[in-house]
Amino acid sequence: MVHFFQNEQKRTLLFLCVSLAALIGSFFNLGNLPLNAAWAAIVLCGIPIVKDAAVGLVTKFDVKADVLVSVALIASVMIDEIFAAGEIAFIMTIGAYLEEYTVAKARAGIEKLVRLTPTAARVVANGEETVVPADQVKPGDILRVLAGETIAVDGQIIKGQTSIDQSVMTGESLPIDKGAGDEVSSGTVNQFGTFDMVARKVGEDSSIQRMIRLVKSADAGKAKIVGITDRWAAWIVLTALLAAGATWFVTGQIIRSVTILVVFCPCALVLATPTAIMAGIGNAAKYGILIREGDALERLARVKRIAFDKTGTLTAGRPTVVGVDSCRGDISADRLLQIAASAELRSEHPLGKAVVSYFKEQTGAAPKEPENFQMLAGRGVFAEIENTRVYAGNEALLAQQEITIPESIRRKADEERNDGCTVIYLAAEQDAIGLIALSDTLRPDAADTVKSIHAAGVKTVLLTGDAPEAANHMARIAGIEDVRSGCLPKDKMAAILDYHNHNELICMVGDGINDAPALKTAEVGVAMGGVGSDIAIDAADIALVGDNIRDIPHLLRLAQRTMRTINVNIASSMALNFIAILLAMTGILSPVPGALVHNVGSVAVIINSSLLLNWK
Repeated sequence: MVHFFQNEQKRTLLFLCVSLAALIGSFFNLGNLPLNAAWAAIVLCGIPIVKDAAVGLVTKFDVKADVLVSVALIASVMIDEIFAAGEIAFIMTIGAYLEEYTVAKARAGIEKLVRLTPTAARVVANGEETVVPADQVKPGDILRVLAGETIAVDGQIIKGQTSIDQSVMTGESLPIDKGAGDEVSSGTVNQFGTFDMVARKVGEDSSIQRMIRLVKSADAGKAKIVGITDRWAAWIVLTALLAAGATWFVTGQIIRSVTILVVFCPCALVLATPTAIMAGIGNAAKYGILIREGDALERLARVKRIAFDKTGTLTAGRPTVVGVDSCRGDISADRLLQIAASAELRSEHPLGKAVVSYFKEQTGAAPKEPENFQMLAGRGVFAEIENTRVYAGNEALLAQQEITIPESIRRKADEERNDGCTVIYLAAEQDAIGLIALSDTLRPDAADTVKSIHAAGVKTVLLTGDAPEAANHMARIAGIEDVRSGCLPKDKMAAILDYHNHNELICMVGDGINDAPALKTAEVGVAMGGVGSDIAIDAADIALVGDNIRDIPHLLRLAQRTMRTINVNIASSMALNFIAILLAMTGILSPVPGALVHNVGSVAVIINSSLLLNWK
């Protein structure tokens, strides 16, 4: 029971239920109670409002809508209009509850980034390995990193060949081959082989720690939208008090002044925004769109541009074979693919697995088992197939084996790279026999999605860690003209801020850990929920649970529709309030009928907002 009452959300919900029952009992005069049942609503819902208004007014001179609510509450009680006071407290508490519910914020992403930070490192000194805490590594220390381990600090490889999964930092879908002299970053993962490295940037200077700081700073820098009632509160309070005071002065009837305060109480105005947003959130949920930030729809309606990450967002996020080219007349493309699939059958590298998968899809059969197999970290593979020595890998592998690459194959490889592809060279014995080109593929609905976004009057940009060739190729197919390639997390964040500085609010759509700072910095962050990392989802305001970017145009138009609904709600509620004030000034309305008439606005707001639930 103690735990229940410590939970503010559950406690408020209980108070609302009790208050509603009390108001019903008061209105229909149920039972022979010594006190008006509406006192329950005043105590449970009204006292917290009055307390918060008084504290804010005294300590910060913070004039919000609850100041007028408190004045109306106290005035109603003073003239013994208990039901009107209880009803005001109840309606205002509902509005505050809905608003609080829709703007709840999760910060689990930062915690997960912290857990992602490597805790230990393998230091090599005098020929011996010692495992030490990662925060004790000093610049200049020699570290040894085994296959499968996360790199503890930033540094440079001094010995060994490997492939590094850099998706944490760059979002690239494929591991990057590394050798002596190449830079490596903390938080990235050593896929194959063992290497030694010299530590360069450690502790707070390491890449993963800089990433954490970026996410935190972006979160702190994103200003929360102030509620419409609070923005206009000072004018509402002043107008209400002047109208009530003038009426009392002219007529000498305090009842009319209290009625003015009651009907001017901004119940419908408080409900205008949260009810529409709640309905918008419900609509989005039907399409597999999880809106995690209550005011995200408000912000999304104002964006002028949408920034896309490439890998896993515009593309499928996994490599597939897009070209098979033989340079020998006696070896067909089908035969070359068969040789490559057998050579890569035992490979753990994503490129090798992609070749095997493609062969199975094309032939419906499994590749032949190689007689011998060897993984050559950072270069490729070696296999013996039907007593023939086969090499499949990068140009460095063929150079090491002193195998000459024909000019025709070099030209073809350059063409494939210009289209953003990765190339696997194939050689049998000492002769190059061809190449296999692989590429991440564009989602089937990406081009139509971009076209629909442009039709909604919103521009697009591609922000990716990939090389310019791959980025430009994918952007061209998708229909995106503005491209920024080679972006690290801080570069994506800087690009977002650059657009903001030019008064172009931007929405970021991404899926990886490396997108988290940009998702936080953008006016609105949208994460791909199906393939996206938990950290990206936690950093975003909205998650596409179904992983369908085709839902983004609907989301954009839903946001615009929601804002139109909010504006209609505000205009109609204010118009009704002013009409009720004129009636109160002339004595036609007393406090209780005035409260009921003014609540017609609240009901109208709720009905109008509910229409969003089934909007298409």
